[in-house]
Amino acid sequence: MARSTTSMKKKSYTCYSDAYRQEALALADRIGVAAAARELGIHASQLYQWRSKAQLQQDTSERERSLAEENARLKRQLAEANEELAINKKGRGVLCEKPEVKYAFIHRHRQAFSIQRMCHVVGVARSGYYAWRQREGASSPKRSQQAIIDQHVAKAYHQRKGRSGAPRLTLDLRDDGMPINRKTVAASLQRQGLRAKAARKFKATTNSRHSLPVAPNLLEQNFTASAPNQKWVGDITYLATGEGWLYLAVLIDLYSRKVVGWAMSERMTADLVCDALQMALWRRKMPKGVIVHSDRGSQYCSTRYQSLLTRHELTCSMSAKGNCYDNACAESFFHSLKVEAIHGEQFTTRNDMRRQVFEYVELDYNKQRRHSAIGMISPEAFEARMIA
Repeated sequence: MARSTTSMKKKSYTCYSDAYRQEALALADRIGVAAAARELGIHASQLYQWRSKAQLQQDTSERERSLAEENARLKRQLAEANEELAINKKGRGVLCEKPEVKYAFIHRHRQAFSIQRMCHVVGVARSGYYAWRQREGASSPKRSQQAIIDQHVAKAYHQRKGRSGAPRLTLDLRDDGMPINRKTVAASLQRQGLRAKAARKFKATTNSRHSLPVAPNLLEQNFTASAPNQKWVGDITYLATGEGWLYLAVLIDLYSRKVVGWAMSERMTADLVCDALQMALWRRKMPKGVIVHSDRGSQYCSTRYQSLLTRHELTCSMSAKGNCYDNACAESFFHSLKVEAIHGEQFTTRNDMRRQVFEYVELDYNKQRRHSAIGMISPEAFEARMIA
């Protein structure tokens, strides 16, 4: 019996990167498997399969984590013992002195050593040390004057929303009738731990000083496309966390402005951009002939990245040297990400940042955020409307 044409068709499967699976499982833990599957447009059974595999891997590495924690604990104990030895060496002459002498020793060395450990080594209570400091401050005319100055400086600082340093605050205080010099204001700010908000440190993510070959600029700032998978643009940005930098690479389809590929890593290597490109290929069902545009960074000029483009019959395009406008769409996405999801938030760990970026890209930007370049609808809504 002849088999039908439909039955002979090969099923189309979508591959997902490890990073995508990890963040999808984190989302499922927060809102439930069924809800996460609906949000991400995948089957719940797939999430269950990923969870089973992740649990198996977690059980296998549990002992390694335990050993690492024990190693960290021993290192902390060693550091504490070394600190106590150093305190003993410096404070040998005060061990038999009266408490006030010991308090003065602790106060002089409070920047170098832990107050709690110094109190333990010289044999005094922390409460006694802090009580001594309070008495000293109350009895000293100089300290009383400093307290008054600190109050005025703090008021001026907060009125300026923390944006002014000693030079500008000095002028503000003088205008208010308080004769004061800049050094006094600077000392007050330091005592109170107040620092003016500084511009975010620029960290270059493009290293174009290399001898690797570069590709011509095929886009020429033409950021329009008449169909999906004609033009993709990619770039790398840095994201600051309490643990250090986290680098994000993305690929955006210029047809709908949808982020079709992304990857995050602690290091800015060729693997980062290759992982983002591999995700885009999987999600877009391995298209051929796409123009993939980027800057001239060493990651994009690397042999591994260029080989990946060649293997999948993709065409490489690169911006002119030092011209950020040639990749304006990727820069615009990074600006939206940082303003809407990053700035003003505290990210203690890289995992916190990974979760925030995943949810912004997969749940907000692609699915919900209205984009002016495509008629104020979301990228996925635009693709669904135009392809239908």
